[in-house]
Amino acid sequence: MKASVTQLMTSIVVLISLVLFAGVASAEESAIVRALDACQPEIEAYCSQVTPGEGRLLACFVAHEDKISGQCGWALYEGMQELDAFVTAISYVAETCWDDLVEHCAEVEMGEGRVATCLLEHEGEVAPECKQAMKDVELQVVDE
Repeated sequence: MKASVTQLMTSIVVLISLVLFAGVASAEESAIVRALDACQPEIEAYCSQVTPGEGRLLACFVAHEDKISGQCGWALYEGMQELDAFVTAISYVAETCWDDLVEHCAEVEMGEGRVATCLLEHEGEVAPECKQAMKDVELQVVDE
């Protein structure tokens, strides 16, 4: 089944996030782990009843920002900086390689890094700008 443009863009955001930069997926996980570790006292004191997901834990931190320790605040700041750089890289590849993704990967089933893998498999056929973007962000499949 052919993917729609919206599905393909969603796929790009989700799937490239799993395969950007050799080890970025694990780097992002470690940023989350570092923040959770640094903020454990705040989670226990103020957010223990919050179900994680969909930004609820972050909203709890915002609601109690006057009580957040420097260690927790710094870990959250570092995580936000990493996330910002990560989103910038995703956007760069998606925008630069859009035509190539539509041409070569629109038929690819989304999930588990298949769209990004498709882009890598067609590296020899993509526009020079796309190839450069892939190189710039060190796009590669991360074995799970």
